[in-house]
Amino acid sequence: MKVTIKEVAKEANVSPSTVSRVLSDSKQISQETKEKVREAIKKLKYKPNAIARSLANNKTRILGIILPNEAQDLLKNPFFMQAMRGMSLYAQSKNYYISYAFSKDDSTDIEHVKDFINSNLVDGICLLRSKINDINVKYLKEVGFPFVIIGRPEESEGVLWVDNDNFKATYDLVNDLIKKGHKDIAFIGAKEEWNVTKDRVNGFKVACEINGVKINKKHLIIGKEFTEQEGANLTYMLLKSKAPTAIIAEDDILAFGVLKILKENNINNISVIGFNNTHLAEFQDPPLASVDINASELGFYASKLLIDSLETKEPGLNHYIVNTKLIKRDSLK
Repeated sequence: MKVTIKEVAKEANVSPSTVSRVLSDSKQISQETKEKVREAIKKLKYKPNAIARSLANNKTRILGIILPNEAQDLLKNPFFMQAMRGMSLYAQSKNYYISYAFSKDDSTDIEHVKDFINSNLVDGICLLRSKINDINVKYLKEVGFPFVIIGRPEESEGVLWVDNDNFKATYDLVNDLIKKGHKDIAFIGAKEEWNVTKDRVNGFKVACEINGVKINKKHLIIGKEFTEQEGANLTYMLLKSKAPTAIIAEDDILAFGVLKILKENNINNISVIGFNNTHLAEFQDPPLASVDINASELGFYASKLLIDSLETKEPGLNHYIVNTKLIKRDSLK
């Protein structure tokens, strides 16, 4: 039988309204009374009614997550699944729930943002990408609605965000390749309007420049989509000129396409390295070396930043940088 708030009040020898105030962590209730009520809640294994608490506190305890179009096939691009898992882990620990919306294309993002806000069904919003001149960020800042971004924003003032140091991750990767003797390194990516693409391209360029390695303009190609087919198409373009000795793919999904074309053409002397270290990377032929960006941690800290700001209402840490690590496998020669 479900325990009621009246039973908790009786056990703690307080009024039901006092129990409600303790549940909402009211500053008007003494610490001694809070501890007494919490002991009663624990003893009786009382589960507060989430809807009733939301109505009383004018909070939904729901976060709205906007997933980009390419996230719709979660099996092909596991980054989003891993990030969502991390978000859910922290949200659950704080008794928050998550609602997801998928964008059909870039133009529909802002519609989802407005729908979330106007419905009054979410307390905050998480964007799973950061891009140049992002109208979503601009709108959210204008209306003053709480949000967090997975990705480095162009302007960080007044913005909660979490990301890797994508410049450094790519810079370090190029350095490692050069130390292994590679002098002709190619980079393929997609979505040039995304800040992650911009940062990884810059890391690639600077590392080559500092090491005195000339970049072949035909070996730096940015495509349109993060798909295996796009990776294959970009590889065809690379092979039309002098073949590089190493290919860095901005995402594992692109790298899968690279490996496919190299295998079809019986080319086995080119190193291939991806990003994200998705669970399919080790099952490629050959197993794909990849930079692990710890997607689950990115999601975890995104939830933490947003929920902590909702709970405290006080300015604090506005970002987290999550470490990366190169996972070496057979595709790295």
